[in-house]
Amino acid sequence: MIEEIAKKHSIRCHNMLNHTYNGEPYSVHLYMSREIGEKYKHHIPEDDRDDVFSSIFEHDTIEDCKELCKFSDLVKITNLRVAMIVKSVTTIDGTRKERFSDEYYKGIRNTKYATFVKLCDRIANVKNGFDNKNPIINMYKKEHKHFKEMLYIPGEYEDMWRELDSYFI
Repeated sequence: MIEEIAKKHSIRCHNMLNHTYNGEPYSVHLYMSREIGEKYKHHIPEDDRDDVFSSIFEHDTIEDCKELCKFSDLVKITNLRVAMIVKSVTTIDGTRKERFSDEYYKGIRNTKYATFVKLCDRIANVKNGFDNKNPIINMYKKEHKHFKEMLYIPGEYEDMWRELDSYFI
């Protein structure tokens, strides 16, 4: 299973760089994102789940651990499909507005399962923000309309969108 390899690789990279998530090991976020994926796995055909769940574990690796992992490394460690999904959800350097440009969202929409992976990440971040009363939630609330305008496709991942929307009502 590629997922086990991806999980170990991503956690190792984040640990080597001492990344944390609200003062806890970064793996907390990766496992939270994976739990969201598990909750909504009915959207992913069984034959594709290993790649998609691997992508959830690796979703921040290229972006956050570029010193340790590049796209070509991820292709070798996992496979091209996982690396392409991860690449599509990876932002460029710059301001938040530059990083989350319309072009960025277009790349996600044009990569099969990337919206699913991004939703798992966003739901985990928003849920964690609310659970911990983290002021970052205000940023997600402000961005939510544009985020949804860019990624929402009627009939696709409706239950995931409802969960994400519920935090901002």
